[in-house]
Amino acid sequence: MTQIDRALIEKITEEVKRQIQKYETGIPVGVSNRHIHLSQQDLYRLFGDGYQLTKYKDLSQPGQFAAKETVTIIGPKGSFERVRILGPVREDTQIEISVSDGFKLGIIPIVKESGDIDGTPGVIIEGPKGKVQKDQGVIAALRHIHMPVDYAREHGFNNGDMVTVLTEGIRKTAFYNVLIRVSDKYNLEMHIDMDEANSSGLKNGDRVKIVKK
Repeated sequence: MTQIDRALIEKITEEVKRQIQKYETGIPVGVSNRHIHLSQQDLYRLFGDGYQLTKYKDLSQPGQFAAKETVTIIGPKGSFERVRILGPVREDTQIEISVSDGFKLGIIPIVKESGDIDGTPGVIIEGPKGKVQKDQGVIAALRHIHMPVDYAREHGFNNGDMVTVLTEGIRKTAFYNVLIRVSDKYNLEMHIDMDEANSSGLKNGDRVKIVKK
């Protein structure tokens, strides 16, 4: 092994240690308000042929962004206006709400992992150029942790693991059944919805710890 090889290995090792140490104080929390992911086809139906989303701001996960565009979602009993679209477009349209949001809409969202919309309720989506009736697609997202590959390997986690997470503070809470999602495209962050955040007193940037696998 040459001196250059050793120097490179040491540099990589120090960078990995630095990234790990950054999270020793806990896993940062991201609180998700109601939002929608649109398919390309539904985007065109709602905003016009050839329409492209306009980036409002980047989100914590690489490549994900909040768009300037919003839509109205309409249920049997009520509606929500100005529901933020998150980009980029997806293969299937997915609406993520909290359980309490479902009360106003008049539907019962099923707690599911993002991307699994089979058997879920639907809503009407209204945009500036049209409406779309969705027969499925509304979920209450299963709480989960986005975890980088290096962090997962260092701490012994695998994609699909279910863990228990503990919060601190006056409303100290244990979250059971938290899904681990591992990818080299992720930044470390736990995602919960507004109901979960309000019940535990959590806000964006707070830290939590995994206490049981």
